[in-house]
Amino acid sequence: MKLRKQVTVCGGAIFCVAVFSLYLMLDRVQHDPARRQNGGNFPRSQISVLQNRIEQLEQLLEENHQIISHIKDSVMELTDTGAVSPSGHLPFRSANGSWVLPFDGRPTFLAVKPQDCQFAAGSRGQADVQMLDVYSLLKFDNPDGGVWKQGFDITYDPDEWDNEPLQVFVVPHSHNDPGWIKTFDKYFTDQTQHILNNMVVKLAEDPRRKFIWSEISFFSKWWETADVHKQEAMRKLILGGQLEIVTGGWVMTDEANVHYFAMIDQLIEGHQWLERNLGITPRSGWAVDPFGHSATMPYLLKRANLTSMLIQRVHYSIKKHFASTRSLEFMWRQSWDTGSSTDMFCHMMPFYSYDVPHTCGPDPKICCQFDFKRLPGGRINCPWKVPPKAVVEANVAERAQLLLDQYRKKSKLYRSKVLLVPLGDDFRYDKALEWDQQYINYQKLFDYMNSHPEMHVQAQFGTLTDYFNAVYKANGVAQGSRPAEFPVLSGDFFAYADREDHYWTGYFTSRPFYKSLDRVIESHLRGAEILYSLAVANARHAGMEGRYPVSDYALLVDARRSVGLFQHHDAITGTAKENVVIDYGTKLLRSLIGLKRVIINAAHFLVMKNKEFYRFYQTEPFLETDDRRATQDSLPQRTLIELDPAGPRYLVLFNPIEQERLCAVTVLVNTVKVRVLTEDGQTLPVQLSAQWSSASQMSAEATFMVRLPPLGLAVFHLYESPDSPMTLRSDTLLRLSGHGVTARAVDPLPVRSQQSDPQTFYISSQSLTLGFSGTTGLLEVCRKDDPQEVKVQMQFMVYGTRPSKDKSGAYLFLPDGKAKVLLSLSQRLYVRLAFANHIFPPLLPICDMSLFHHAVVFSGVDGLSIDITTMVDIRDQTNKELAMRLVTDIQSGDVFYTDLNGFQMQPRRHYMKLPLQANFYPMPSQAYIQDSHHRLTLHTAQSLGVSSLENGQLEVIMDRRLMQDDNRGLGQGLKDNKKTGNRFRLLLERRSMGNKMMDSATNSFPSILSHMTNTFLNHEALALPVLPKRRGIPPLQTFAPLKSILPCDFHLLNLRSIQSQDPQSPSPYTAMILHRLAVDCGLEAQNLGFNCTTTQGQLSVSGLFKNLDLQLLQPTSLTLMHSGAPLANDSSISLDPMEISAFKLKLR
Repeated sequence: MKLRKQVTVCGGAIFCVAVFSLYLMLDRVQHDPARRQNGGNFPRSQISVLQNRIEQLEQLLEENHQIISHIKDSVMELTDTGAVSPSGHLPFRSANGSWVLPFDGRPTFLAVKPQDCQFAAGSRGQADVQMLDVYSLLKFDNPDGGVWKQGFDITYDPDEWDNEPLQVFVVPHSHNDPGWIKTFDKYFTDQTQHILNNMVVKLAEDPRRKFIWSEISFFSKWWETADVHKQEAMRKLILGGQLEIVTGGWVMTDEANVHYFAMIDQLIEGHQWLERNLGITPRSGWAVDPFGHSATMPYLLKRANLTSMLIQRVHYSIKKHFASTRSLEFMWRQSWDTGSSTDMFCHMMPFYSYDVPHTCGPDPKICCQFDFKRLPGGRINCPWKVPPKAVVEANVAERAQLLLDQYRKKSKLYRSKVLLVPLGDDFRYDKALEWDQQYINYQKLFDYMNSHPEMHVQAQFGTLTDYFNAVYKANGVAQGSRPAEFPVLSGDFFAYADREDHYWTGYFTSRPFYKSLDRVIESHLRGAEILYSLAVANARHAGMEGRYPVSDYALLVDARRSVGLFQHHDAITGTAKENVVIDYGTKLLRSLIGLKRVIINAAHFLVMKNKEFYRFYQTEPFLETDDRRATQDSLPQRTLIELDPAGPRYLVLFNPIEQERLCAVTVLVNTVKVRVLTEDGQTLPVQLSAQWSSASQMSAEATFMVRLPPLGLAVFHLYESPDSPMTLRSDTLLRLSGHGVTARAVDPLPVRSQQSDPQTFYISSQSLTLGFSGTTGLLEVCRKDDPQEVKVQMQFMVYGTRPSKDKSGAYLFLPDGKAKVLLSLSQRLYVRLAFANHIFPPLLPICDMSLFHHAVVFSGVDGLSIDITTMVDIRDQTNKELAMRLVTDIQSGDVFYTDLNGFQMQPRRHYMKLPLQANFYPMPSQAYIQDSHHRLTLHTAQSLGVSSLENGQLEVIMDRRLMQDDNRGLGQGLKDNKKTGNRFRLLLERRSMGNKMMDSATNSFPSILSHMTNTFLNHEALALPVLPKRRGIPPLQTFAPLKSILPCDFHLLNLRSIQSQDPQSPSPYTAMILHRLAVDCGLEAQNLGFNCTTTQGQLSVSGLFKNLDLQLLQPTSLTLMHSGAPLANDSSISLDPMEISAFKLKLR
């Protein structure tokens, strides 16, 4: 009764204040002499005064709302007993001392339709060549092949071409790295702009001259600086077929470390630029320099409507095998494809390199003589000591015959009498002289060959698509179709070795700090794209487009291009010079700051309860960022939220994933007296743990469980207030080893200490029990909610490098043998017990190698896996590589699974016939081992190298410090290491009873829980504090944009505002890119904390977004260049498992 009386009194007070405030406002209006005008006829000079008065009235109304909002908050605090959680139950301590948290008690269900499980379990279309089989078949020996060192002697019968002449397409190209030895801008200034300037002049001199160009990052920069005449001349060359844009991505992307979100995004950025400025659509892919090739690339190019592609850096033994079986051209099919819809025609170059000595034929000594840039007197020569000769009438017959012999030998490796001969190298054709040297001499050779019918050859300059079209025509098939007898291939081309046992597996980990930063920015970019698109659509819907900062689009464009640039195969790979790495990092940090601004501005608009009170001030942000980075190479520092007894601080949480999210959120506050309330006034359990920044400076971590709407923004109130039964003070236990070591703490939170012993100690959450070594504090065993323990022992290992002349570097991993275990007895082991159970093994002072390891167990999806952070600092080391190894009793044999680009899983085998370094593979997002009972998955928030070197093991290389160059052109070691935080989630899953079937040899898929775990890890919820305002905060409310839930096997890859003709502003259209996940249902289903349903790939887009009208629904190709017929707005769209589809929407 007393409580009810208080509420009544406060309610009455609110009403009185509101009425009195309105009375004062009206009184001010009536007594304002400027308002008293007769008959309403205002002189023009008074209109502005009237407008000012109206604005003042609006301001007063806003202040009134804020006053009422504050009173409401105060009432909330008064009426809240602080005694019960949203579920109506109190937290309680379990037997081992950790808190059990009954959250909101809401029942959730997992309803995956049986039909949606069939894809993972079903049979596949057969490929003629399966790369796993090729690996089993080959010896990987390296006999001397003669002039073609890594191949074999090629012979031919001179009359083979009598009936069908050899068609030769010589394709001039210049490989321009957007950063490597020089920065992107320096390369452009020194070389690239000259290549493109000369191109305009030199191609126009003869219509028979052709050229191809790949990197749109450089091309767009040139275009922006070129005058209108140069632009027009370039456009004419492209439309006339003399210059072809190949692939058309922002960069020639790496294919090992990149995530498919960024692969697609840089491809869209390049293609959208081409569409807007040139109106052209690329047809053929060109990837001559990525260090190994992923099966994801042909799929993405196919979805972007390209018809053919070319690859080059493939293991020399595989090239030799493919050459000997004439399988260098094939249809590349996804291993999960049940038919042939993903088939992409692919050409593999046969020899060592893409330079001129290795592209005309098998003998580099001869081919080098036809690289006319190397004519005597120039700056470069032929290492084989036979220089080129200028072609003159006296030698043209001999020169043409010598070159034709190479062409014929090369053509014997392919099935068609059509030959591709690339003519170029890195940053070639930057001088006008080289254009003349190459084109004039080659034209003389072609003229001679073509005028002598007895040579049975037709030679010309061509573009890449000219070549592919001739192949299709010679085989009598349509563009992109499979020629008869051409093989179908499934699999990928990792790991790459260019000679001997020099495996390019080091770059899977090199410079992990930037690999991690890249993923943080990708998550921010996706989040910013989605929130910006929703905010602009909602602003249009409310007629407020003019008041919203639509100009934030320029920040999105800048971030797209910075992220795109970093996907380059010398950037994310960690294989650029130190000053170039700093340049990439600076660009990335600038973009991250811009993206946080886009997110804050969108969140500000979307959480306003009454949009009429929305005011945007460029200099006064409404929200703070969740964290800050002082420099491009520093770790983030979380924003401190300063609580004040005078009133609440508001916190906006952004959930960037498309499913509802039950998760623990941790914020930094300046007091241990914290109460957290939901928007409707319910107190949340909050765990407090101390953070000491110095001996006298303490802040506190407040961790609380929240339920966040999909793609939404939730509002919470934080108060400085005394403890309630919902305040859980974390209980820190120091396990001390060594005599005379004591614990001292000046901590308002409990600290206990005890002598450690070697016995395993256990920590439990609601679904996991973990055992940790009493000696090292590292994980030893893991148990699901059953008595059976699984050994999951964590070890840290170190690799050295070879003592011989060839040592590990940025590209190569050349270890000095097996890894050695890091041995250390911890002096202290910190254990913190609460609902977020932390295990802190301390800094291990081993060989001056600093390693901080941190394991956490949460609730919800988070609680079904172990959150692991390793803080690595190896700056004091010399030629050392640090690895984290998991040793388990899972009977995985020699099989393990790694992902390709976060898009698909690829089975791997450990081969004893290969050197240790050859068994490492890229791990952009996850790797797992399994047997008939369990699957153990290591999810990662950054791309690193991974392997399974023994039965039941999984090991990941976390950082590498190498003091020397590895002779691949970089000219530096890896000595610019940073303190790096590597983040993982370790998920143990049990195979369901009656489902002991193992995956097929060629396919495997994650479970729905595994997909969600990876998404949660890679897309953290952002905690954005509302900045205190002098006039108070207007009323805020949760923003939940989805009207209906998205099927949980759908991933919203992006919701990207499409550019208008002005590249800095958006059009009314938005690209929605969806990926339907393939799900393994053979692992036991868990309660994910949200309702998870599947719909056999059906989705109603019109019923998806709340408060927005869908005015257009149009299927498009992946990069938005090819549009299908618009669908009826109320149509359902349908996606097959693994399919990525793009749609153009108009929302308002």
